[in-house]
Amino acid sequence: MVKSVQTAGKRKSAIARATARPGHGVVRVNSRLLELYEPEFDRLRLQEPLLLAGPKAAEVDIDVNTVGGGRASQTEASRLAIAKALVQFTGSKDLKQKFLDYDRHLLVADTRRKEPRKFGTHSRARAKRQKSYR
Repeated sequence: MVKSVQTAGKRKSAIARATARPGHGVVRVNSRLLELYEPEFDRLRLQEPLLLAGPKAAEVDIDVNTVGGGRASQTEASRLAIAKALVQFTGSKDLKQKFLDYDRHLLVADTRRKEPRKFGTHSRARAKRQKSYR
């Protein structure tokens, strides 16, 4: 096994950096234990890669730091960083395939971004004024 592994995950403008090292399965997100992370939905999203990894996750301590974006984007970026860290730390191809089969976005970043607003339109990128010919 490797002594320490550093990975990163991105979603929109949120960036998460994860550090995995040998330990007892302690996961911290922004210096807060994962068990105390709120809201519950986001905590469950962060636990998905750990639950899929099973006993392999209990041998790894993971620290995640996130910056930028909103709460949901930070959660998705953190989830990506945690999954990448587990795969890289264990070096297991079976675990990588399990993550890809469950949800591809556990290992592959979602590259979608907000579309810029066009000139001559209203509030959104494609919103235009309705025409009436009556």
